[in-house]
Amino acid sequence: MHKDGLGNVIYVGKAKNLKRRVSSYFINSSSHDPKVKKMISQVSEFEYITTKTEMEALILECNLIKKYAPKYNVLLRDDKTYPYIKVTTGEPFPRIIKTRPLDKDGAKYFGPYSDVGAVNQTVKLLNKLFSLKRCTPLSFPSGFRPCLNYHIGECKGACIGAADEREYRNDIEKALEFLGGRSKALVNEYKEKMSRASEEMRFEEAAMYRDFYLSLKALGETQRVSMTSSSDLDMLFPLGSGANTSVVLFTVRKGKLSGRETFTMSTPLGAYSSEERSMEEYNDVVGGFIKQYYTQLANPPKEILIPKPLRESAALEEMLRAKIHVPMRGDKYQLLKLAERDVIEMSKMLDIKIETAREREDGIRKILSRLTGVEKEIYRVESYDISNTNGVDTVGAMVVFANLRPAKKEYRRFRIKTIEGQDDYGSLREMLIRRFRRGVGNDEKFNKMPDLILMDGGLGQVNAAVKAMQESGVGISVLGMVKDDSHRTRALVNSRGEEIDLKDYPLLFKYCGTIQEEVHRFAIEYHRSLHSKRAIGSVLDEITGIGPAKRNALLIHFKSIDEIKKAGIEELKECDGITEKNAEAIYAFFHKTN
Repeated sequence: MHKDGLGNVIYVGKAKNLKRRVSSYFINSSSHDPKVKKMISQVSEFEYITTKTEMEALILECNLIKKYAPKYNVLLRDDKTYPYIKVTTGEPFPRIIKTRPLDKDGAKYFGPYSDVGAVNQTVKLLNKLFSLKRCTPLSFPSGFRPCLNYHIGECKGACIGAADEREYRNDIEKALEFLGGRSKALVNEYKEKMSRASEEMRFEEAAMYRDFYLSLKALGETQRVSMTSSSDLDMLFPLGSGANTSVVLFTVRKGKLSGRETFTMSTPLGAYSSEERSMEEYNDVVGGFIKQYYTQLANPPKEILIPKPLRESAALEEMLRAKIHVPMRGDKYQLLKLAERDVIEMSKMLDIKIETAREREDGIRKILSRLTGVEKEIYRVESYDISNTNGVDTVGAMVVFANLRPAKKEYRRFRIKTIEGQDDYGSLREMLIRRFRRGVGNDEKFNKMPDLILMDGGLGQVNAAVKAMQESGVGISVLGMVKDDSHRTRALVNSRGEEIDLKDYPLLFKYCGTIQEEVHRFAIEYHRSLHSKRAIGSVLDEITGIGPAKRNALLIHFKSIDEIKKAGIEELKECDGITEKNAEAIYAFFHKTN
């Protein structure tokens, strides 16, 4: 483990001969690539761990990279945030849900996936298709009332004993086959149901089955090539280089190419300057992906095809108990070549997207330079908005953009504390004072100051921001995003009331529109979450010692607030989770006794 002067692990490596490997970094250092040169300049000490076998070293390297995320190792970017589809097979009536943590709980996991939208769509479709249970409880008290999903026919009613467990399990098996890439049987089943309902002139049912059929077909496998064998395998290809490195994963199930996912890899800045991918980079990227991706899967494939030999193939095969190789002939070779052509086309599109994004970033950088009077490589732009319902549950939102990109980890939310009623200017002033004072006070959550502030509003919002900055002792350029009748930003206005019409600046128009929509969305989502919590609250929440769990237990047991009011202390104690102290507090609350 290479460490810097502060003791932080900046690189993890392994070798059969550590002395020779470490020495190589400091011998002929002029020939090293920029990554190694930069790393060497920061190394202050080494720490090493000796293992008995190469396998132990490989596993330890994987664990240390996941633990420390060293900046000079190639990392699967945000690997903990990729979603999975989870089937809770250990429950009497299993559920299909989206999840991010991968737990050892006996459930079946599919993924991870890079497209969150596709995951949400798949989960929603399967739940609706099979009328599956959505709620988390495994058992229900007698007299339990089913939720809305049961009444609209989207749940079989496991909570009231209306669901047949054998039939339910059969549906779950069909869903598992679909998620495993074997979707043909399910697609054909709903195609037949559609045809049969149409022939019998049950047109509403036929339309419903048609929608299911088309959705399943779209979400299912895209059969572009078939193999004579019914293999399940994956194919991996590196794509791009440097800061734009990705790994493309093709999945093959039952001998058919069934899906493609692209995973972004975080590589050290300036690590690979050559246009042609070096073998060192290939080993780092593909080897790093295999170690970080497949070690978190419950059931990795038995075979992984790659375009070029990998240095660590033997050790990785032993660790994953899978075959990792480059096919040289036959069906698998043809399949690999087909996927490779697809990656080449992706690479061309990626180059075009990168060039377009670079041009847009350069354009925005020049505009921001003129607006702020400062020349920088990356500009930090902050925007603020207020949301409430008739002055109730007022909240503030702060979003951050670094050039063209939203920096979502830097977003902040505020509950307005000192302003009552409908006073957006006062609420903005309170939020901004709190933000800037915490920034001046070097609060780590707010210590990055913006280069430009874009207020969601006109001159009034700009003046509120200026006053807040004056009180906080900061001076930052601030502009208001003035809206037209369609609620789109039409101009920028400064504190002197001077406007910049955006119709002649299409790039700036789109940039400001994106920021305005994002800050508005973020503010409304936070306000709705608070408002919803208030709406589902109860008079029971005002009683000391009664939280959400006990409140729900009381409502299930007594059916209504009126029945709880009538109950005596002994009756209240009969409810699950209600102690004698709770019962006395509830009785005293409704009867106004001490």
